[in-house]
Amino acid sequence: SRLLLCRHVMSVLLFLALLPVAQMSDAAVAATTDLVAPHFFLGGRDLEMLTIRQLLQDCSQPFSDAGCNWGAAASQYRDEIERVLQNSGQPVLVELKLDLPSELLQRCRIVDHHDKQAGSNAATSLEQIFRLLQLPAARWSRHFALVAANDRGHLREMRTLQPAPTDSELLQIRLDDLTAQGSSAEELAAAAVIVRSALQTYADGRLTVVDTEIRSTLAAEVLEPLHGGPGFQNLLVRGSQEYGFCGDGPLVEALQHASPQDSLNVWSGGALPAFGYWGGKRSAVEFDPLELLLSRLAD
Repeated sequence: SRLLLCRHVMSVLLFLALLPVAQMSDAAVAATTDLVAPHFFLGGRDLEMLTIRQLLQDCSQPFSDAGCNWGAAASQYRDEIERVLQNSGQPVLVELKLDLPSELLQRCRIVDHHDKQAGSNAATSLEQIFRLLQLPAARWSRHFALVAANDRGHLREMRTLQPAPTDSELLQIRLDDLTAQGSSAEELAAAAVIVRSALQTYADGRLTVVDTEIRSTLAAEVLEPLHGGPGFQNLLVRGSQEYGFCGDGPLVEALQHASPQDSLNVWSGGALPAFGYWGGKRSAVEFDPLELLLSRLAD
């Protein structure tokens, strides 16, 4: 009877230990953990990056954080990266543009889930680092699951979690993400007025277009019904310097295919192939995104 009791207890403990992993992607669970003396270099600020920073602090892991904005490049840390390598450490580049010489990059560990690494089954950077640190499954929290889902696909992806998140949870995560990116409640309110008054719709309402200098992520945010907006299926934001699009995966892939393969001036990601985002510098995009989108929606 004692043997049966021990087996029962072990089965229960194993079941409980595996529960948090159910909220992680298969790719995250399968991530390799062969790090030796890692030193993490952090990319642009958002909620995921701040969560990673806190996790590294909690685990007493060395890291460098220059407080970068989106689009941060590894070259900003070049001197530090070279020092880590000289001391036989392992630089881990987290969501940084890879603009270093190839001989340096070959000696670094890359953590990212954007551009070519994007996808609904791709592990987010938070998930990858959690596994790289070989943390026990019990430390994977509901908050981590929400942060990872938010970074992969914002509200749509968070709504796929089980149990389903409440509107309060969704709103808090989105507001925390906006705050991490440097947006205030006042900026959100002002953006809502500007964006909602400037929107145009095409293709029987399937495409919303906004001409504004407000960044595309903020424009998309204020159009969400969660913030009192009208919602959208696909959104194209046209600024004087950049384009931004978010919506159906096939449209994102069409924009990717038409774009120059230059990750410094064009970017994409999300929960592809279902849905995602694309953006690019106007100076680098040699086609009209609106024309391309309308042609695809007419097919």
